[in-house]
Amino acid sequence: MMKIEAGPYLKDIINPNDLRKVKEDDLVKVCADLRQYIIDTVSVYGGHFGASLGVVELSVALHYAFNTPDDQLVWDVGHQAYGHKILTGRRDRFHTNRVYKGISGFPKRAESEYDTFGVGHSSTSISAALGMAVASKLKGDHNRQHIAVIGDGALTGGMAFEGLNHAGVANANLIVVLNDNCMSIDPNVGALKDYLTDITTSPTYNKFKDDVWKALDRLSKLGQVSQDILSKVHDTLKGGLLRHSNLFEALGFRYFGPVDGHDVDHMVKIFNDLKKIPGPKLLHCVTVKGKGFAPAEKDQTKWHAPGLFDKVSGEIIKTPNPIPQPPKYQDVFGHTMVELAEMNPKIVGVTPAMPSGSSLNIMMKAMPDRSFDVGIAEQHAVTFSAGMATQGLVPFCNIYSTFMQRAYDQVVHDVALQKLHVVFCMDRAGIAGADGQTHHGMLDVPYMRCVPNMVVSAPMNEEELRNLMYTASLDKNALPFTIRYPRGNGVMLDWKRPFTEIEIGKGRKLRSGEDFAIVSFGTVGNMAATALDELKKDGILGAHYDLRFVKPLDEEMLHEVFRKFKHVITIEDGTVVGGAGSAVIEFMADNHYNSEVIRMGMPDRIVEHGEPSELYAECGYDAAAIAKKAKSMLGVRQTA
Repeated sequence: MMKIEAGPYLKDIINPNDLRKVKEDDLVKVCADLRQYIIDTVSVYGGHFGASLGVVELSVALHYAFNTPDDQLVWDVGHQAYGHKILTGRRDRFHTNRVYKGISGFPKRAESEYDTFGVGHSSTSISAALGMAVASKLKGDHNRQHIAVIGDGALTGGMAFEGLNHAGVANANLIVVLNDNCMSIDPNVGALKDYLTDITTSPTYNKFKDDVWKALDRLSKLGQVSQDILSKVHDTLKGGLLRHSNLFEALGFRYFGPVDGHDVDHMVKIFNDLKKIPGPKLLHCVTVKGKGFAPAEKDQTKWHAPGLFDKVSGEIIKTPNPIPQPPKYQDVFGHTMVELAEMNPKIVGVTPAMPSGSSLNIMMKAMPDRSFDVGIAEQHAVTFSAGMATQGLVPFCNIYSTFMQRAYDQVVHDVALQKLHVVFCMDRAGIAGADGQTHHGMLDVPYMRCVPNMVVSAPMNEEELRNLMYTASLDKNALPFTIRYPRGNGVMLDWKRPFTEIEIGKGRKLRSGEDFAIVSFGTVGNMAATALDELKKDGILGAHYDLRFVKPLDEEMLHEVFRKFKHVITIEDGTVVGGAGSAVIEFMADNHYNSEVIRMGMPDRIVEHGEPSELYAECGYDAAAIAKKAKSMLGVRQTA
């Protein structure tokens, strides 16, 4: 394993107490070492990249000026927090970032006392930090600082505005640091982005504020203005020009900025000043995502999480593979959207800030007027889709399974209750790999299959994904429709094969057998097929049934299963609690069958990060585990 050496100004900094011993004149050099350490490590071991490079100076300034962890620092979107992790006792373990059994790619309370709040989904920092600030206030601790660092697109999420709205009247000791880099994974969109750009570039507004604050600062230093007078002048400005020209002031915050987020010395001075001002404050920092690594600054989307790369040439390293690879499920979705939209003018595409991750960017390029990136706003994405559906359009709303959890009320109330024709394409269903516990899509089958009027389906391969999308688009199937599929590749695909409608609620028998049956749901059916091939070598003949739909169930097929087999295994890439296996057992009980059923899938616990193969093995539902479970069920003696 390659050892990454820290530069001379970073090597002795193990935690923020060590950082605070550094001379302020040397902080620029600390930042240079920290940036280089991130580049050196991520180039060799992989991980997210651009977001953390953009907040190197901010990370150093925050830990230098504030007494962390007593002062509580909350990072919004953990992609930003690599520098924070390196400065808070995890430099020696940083090479294990996102690796199985290594440190998390996101702040995590169980990992460090400096990680005050677990993050991974966005737009939570203001609410969490406000909760901490109010708790400190109630306990009589009025000196403790609470800082929410929100950026990388997170301010486009509605929850951030809910937090701002409350914080403006809560009168708690809160600092919101807005890291304004105009990016999430893809470029930020919407009116807020335009507003922040206007603030950043308005010479009249900024010159007026700068002149006022400089004048007051000079008078204060001369002793000619008391703190009470300064406060009254600020309140007058707040009630006049600032209230009408600044959204954050209108919400009750004292607004400071915009400032250069890469000037570490200035940032330290600002934070030391902000500590003395009570109540809610917002500091607007302008940064560059990928700062300090030219290729990442030039193509910020590509370098959000580039994989391994040559840190000198900037060339992304791709492992050569002479065997043609199947397309990724998300790319199949993207290309299929264009095909379906060309066939049906009513079809539109919607995504909450994930056009490249979901591959809706393919349709956005081909049909920009019929595809919509709504920002990090899952709730809005669903209800926006519902609104279009009321007017006869057929929205395909693509949201990662784990992020769909944020819009559950909208799914139920705004779509299903009204029986609207919205198609939910849920990417990253099941195990999500290195993104880990905050990103695994393990809960969607239980929470979708209990919703009235909802169709819940999963393809076993890319061709079935295309056919399910086609089926969901048809007017005759105008129902709320869920299609879940994983990250990554499946099998080769014949793009020229015409679409085939799949009868809703109809599964299929893939293999006959005599000894037991496997009932699978989704792409893990391919692992079941591998297990059955291995069992056949030992003379064990298992049947294989693919549900395709967990709601409605193929009752005719399940009657066949339970009439013929006393031993049944269900397999799914999601939680076994309330999932596809539970649906099968419910059917068995309702119809008074008495078979032995073993459910296999993600266990009822938090699953950490790692390679999918490692996590499948840990969770006990890879091909080897399926074969072992079948032998145990059948009473076959097994060797170690």
